[in-house]
Amino acid sequence: MREAELLQRLLYRDGLCLILDKPAGLPVHAGPGGGANLEQYLDGLRFGLPHPPGLAHRLDRDTSGCLVLGRHRKALSRLGKLFQSGGVEKTYWAVTVGVPTEPEGRIELPLKKVSNRTGGWKMVSAPDGQAAVTEYRVLGTGEGASGQRLAWIECHPKTGRTHQIRVHLAALGAPILGDPQYGDKTPGQRPLHLLARAVSFKLYPNKPPVAAEAPVPPHMRAALETCGWREAA
Repeated sequence: MREAELLQRLLYRDGLCLILDKPAGLPVHAGPGGGANLEQYLDGLRFGLPHPPGLAHRLDRDTSGCLVLGRHRKALSRLGKLFQSGGVEKTYWAVTVGVPTEPEGRIELPLKKVSNRTGGWKMVSAPDGQAAVTEYRVLGTGEGASGQRLAWIECHPKTGRTHQIRVHLAALGAPILGDPQYGDKTPGQRPLHLLARAVSFKLYPNKPPVAAEAPVPPHMRAALETCGWREAA
């Protein structure tokens, strides 16, 4: 990723934090096997400070959208407390294969990580897992190219578990389009249709909340339009 592209993806900037539109397919940090990751490009977002910003939270590699960065150690500490205390309002958009029975609701399914014999892992719902809560509502529905029913769903996760929205929507019988790990069995390969659409948090006592909204990425536009989404003029 070139520095110019990174700057174009900057959604918000002030003295304490930045909000970046993370592209799908790019991990936020290096995994065990190394490879390209977002952290290696953050030096281009110092804006005069001695050190690059740091991650205030995480997004999955295949999820695009709003990612919050702290510009220095004290900022990261303040942001970390906000995320841990539930002081950050997060809005996600997903396109799912299948439509939930109820048009809106609250999913409360504890989650835990389980490993498989090949060295991989996934999250599953289990009584001994960590508490996980997601509120959702269906914003629109449509029919996909293969004849399957699609839904455009807005999610508000109240906890921050790994793969939480992916597992919770699959539990409703509506796995996210492009997510074979949790149940999308439609033919062909496609990117994960999950967007961290917006984020909002009260960082300054006497100022309005810090807020940003990420644009719909190209790979999600056609499916969202099928479900009734139209880009605002």
